[in-house]
Amino acid sequence: MIDLRSDTVTRPTPDMRRAMAEAEVGDDVYGEDPTINALEEQVAGLLSHEAGLFCPSGSMTNMLGIAAQVPRGWEVLADHRAHILRAECGGHAALAGVTSRTWVSADGTFDAAQALSMVSRPRGYNQVGTAVISVENTHNFSGGRVADIEQLRTLHARTRELGVSVHVDGARIANAAAATGVGLGEYGALADSVSLCLSKGLGAPVGSVLVGSAELIAEARVLRKRYGGGMRQAGILAAAGLWALEHNLERLAEDNAAAARIARAIAEVDPAVVDPDTVDTNIVFIDLGPTGLDAQAYAAATEASGVRVSVMDEDSVRIVTHLDVSAEDARRAGEILARSLAENA
Repeated sequence: MIDLRSDTVTRPTPDMRRAMAEAEVGDDVYGEDPTINALEEQVAGLLSHEAGLFCPSGSMTNMLGIAAQVPRGWEVLADHRAHILRAECGGHAALAGVTSRTWVSADGTFDAAQALSMVSRPRGYNQVGTAVISVENTHNFSGGRVADIEQLRTLHARTRELGVSVHVDGARIANAAAATGVGLGEYGALADSVSLCLSKGLGAPVGSVLVGSAELIAEARVLRKRYGGGMRQAGILAAAGLWALEHNLERLAEDNAAAARIARAIAEVDPAVVDPDTVDTNIVFIDLGPTGLDAQAYAAATEASGVRVSVMDEDSVRIVTHLDVSAEDARRAGEILARSLAENA
């Protein structure tokens, strides 16, 4: 079975497991776990920031990064399909009292002018002010689209003038770096906070790191404890992240290439359902609307033939390539997905 539901389905390799078993540990709530401290320092350096905070999930790092910068009742601006608003159980509103407004991007690309045009500076006690603009890079629910570096530079410059912060949901920002050649440090320097997932393309079993200024991370550390995220000898988990950063960053280009290969195979059968030119990284959305196929039925057919996909709604499915998908797996998956489309349309 080739599992393309998500890049979160990867399993730690024997070498990663060995690193975890041999990790030096301490009590992280006391700041005494040397492996966690090393991971936080390394990720902060990679992304051009002062400090980092290791957390169980990307949802938590997003919530902490935004809560640390948005006063209760103020707002975050984000794309209408942003993960922080669609796939984090309403946590920003429920736990931190953060309100939100969205812009609409038809193709998932980021337009700084569009986001900046929505910034609200309150002129009375009853008006909601904008505290943070959140950018998702890469954009999950738009098919792994990469935020253009020039747009991010424009956003950074203008938000400095407006007094608004920028948070980057960078769950897969390493895939963006692999696709564009823009360094992680260059991306990170254009944001006030960045969330980087270790448990997706990098292949660690658990964990994400939030980076930002020392002051912001100190506030986020308090919030992590308040939210129940204080961990003890979690260096066992952090060791997997350190191993992943050392061994799996460069190979993300392989995942991006595998996704493009699968997209091309599907487009050869029906170019209306996938445009390979929009596959920037390791995510492919298959729009079944033009075929009239039901997404659940298509997913059942592909699984019966050996490929698992994620059903996103009634007429679309998502595939995500990852380190457990070889080049041969990608070739086979493309054939199966294309054949299932042709046989069931």
